[in-house]
Amino acid sequence: MPDSTGERFQRAVSIMTRLRAPGGCPWDREQTFDSIKPYTLEETYEVLEAIDNRDWEELSGELGDLLLQVLFYAQMAKEQGTFSIDEVLDRLSNKLVDRHPHVFGEVKAETSSDVLRNWEALKAEEKKKRLEAGGGKAAQNLENQQSVLADVPTAIPALLEAYKLSSRAAHVGFDWPNVNGLFEKLHEETEELREQLKEFPEPGPRPHARGVAGSGRPQIPEELRERLEDEVGDLLFVLVNIARYLSLDPESALRKTNRKFKQRFQWMEDQLRASRRGPQQASMEELESLWQQAKQQEREK
Repeated sequence: MPDSTGERFQRAVSIMTRLRAPGGCPWDREQTFDSIKPYTLEETYEVLEAIDNRDWEELSGELGDLLLQVLFYAQMAKEQGTFSIDEVLDRLSNKLVDRHPHVFGEVKAETSSDVLRNWEALKAEEKKKRLEAGGGKAAQNLENQQSVLADVPTAIPALLEAYKLSSRAAHVGFDWPNVNGLFEKLHEETEELREQLKEFPEPGPRPHARGVAGSGRPQIPEELRERLEDEVGDLLFVLVNIARYLSLDPESALRKTNRKFKQRFQWMEDQLRASRRGPQQASMEELESLWQQAKQQEREK
């Protein structure tokens, strides 16, 4: 077995190279950048789940799976002659040094807020240099391309995208002066949604009927559906901003609530299973009683 971290890393790179080489693994050799993307997303969420569960043994394995994605992309890029893992590591190291002048240079940064301001300024300068290096039309239109929101990716989960967009805007002063303003905005958006619901077909929104999915749903005019979607989106955006204002990650907060809901509901199912029933055979009153019991079980742990 290798002794140093460098030797361990090189062994992993060599294994990836062998898997993709002639005579290697047929599945690995068939993969492309596009075919690997879903696995990258899946492995990322498995890393997050291990962290949420504080399962450190599992996390070490999941981080290895995530690193495999990096090695896979780098190996495919090397084969097509665009870059290799060496360029990936060099760019990472250079970026870490360049964006931490308060550690590797003479710049002062006493607080994390100072660090974030320096980080954003350095990123903006890097982007400017890339555009200038492009020359011609790119350099001429440089000022028009300097949106603070330009490099927020659209492929990330919507909650995270909302968090990043509002954070970038807040860095340049576009933010609520205090959290009370956010709650006022939440009330405003809630009222706007309620106003749109006045046009909802009679008898109004109702829980979906048990049984066949979609049965009993009222037919909503497409124009109204789009307006309701807009209002719900606005409401969610305000909630994301409340989380940001409180320095909370909305994605993590919602994942924790999802897990909490799952645990409580499965506890209810266990109680009903003792009488050979499922939730569909229980009344709403019984389900609500079991739900409260599930919450009490959590408090007693």
